[in-house]
Amino acid sequence: MVNPVLIRNIRIGRPEPFVLISGPCVIEDEQTTYDIAARLKKLTNRLHIPFIFKASYDKANRTSINSFRGPGIKKGLEVLRSIHNELEIPVISDVHQVSDIEMAAQSLDVIQIPAFLCRQTDLVVEAANTGKPINVKKGQFLAPWDMKNVVNKILSTGNQKIILTDRGVSFGYNNLVTDFRCIKIMHETGFPVIYDATHSVQLPGGAGTASAGQREFVPLLARAAIAAGADGLFIETHPNPEKALSDGPNSIKFDEMEKLLVQLKSIEAALL
Repeated sequence: MVNPVLIRNIRIGRPEPFVLISGPCVIEDEQTTYDIAARLKKLTNRLHIPFIFKASYDKANRTSINSFRGPGIKKGLEVLRSIHNELEIPVISDVHQVSDIEMAAQSLDVIQIPAFLCRQTDLVVEAANTGKPINVKKGQFLAPWDMKNVVNKILSTGNQKIILTDRGVSFGYNNLVTDFRCIKIMHETGFPVIYDATHSVQLPGGAGTASAGQREFVPLLARAAIAAGADGLFIETHPNPEKALSDGPNSIKFDEMEKLLVQLKSIEAALL
């Protein structure tokens, strides 16, 4: 039995409809980010899909020192607040250090813990202490049953607004693979499970000074995740992924989103 998590007017957890967490990997500039959010809101409203907008204000884990990281916390949170207020949609972004949390909690509806930091106790506990919903990405190095320890860290603060996200597991060098048993296993913690269909096709460091990716497999994995019982999907999208400043190779083109979302709704309907 999964305990649904309420984010504004969105309830995450079956039998509720699957939720979509989507947006560009990073805030490239204010106008581009706003335009993507507005287009996603229009599309998801039309398809009746609950939607949370995601974009990072700082990508602190880039492969190269020369990689674009984003506008930083102050400007980035201003952009996300504007999207939240003007488009009336919930927003999520990731925090990389304890000192970010107080400021981030004032602007975000959901605080996300990155996969590489999911075992950082101080970061997880401090985020949970805000009382905000916490989305924890399972580390590529963790077994799904190990996430119960992360859940217990959050529960120790009294916060029960917990979402877990699978984004694949390391498979040799510069590669990831998905084990869809993870969805059922992590559901046993009692909390909703999201599947990250775009970072799961990432090839970490696969381009030498940047990560590569195989975006052609995103639809396949997204469909499989809904069939396996995921409570939602995390899908990064961009109008022109080839020119995206972060994770373009594993982001899908915005023009492909509608077809995929229609397919996902059909799969979900077949499971009812």
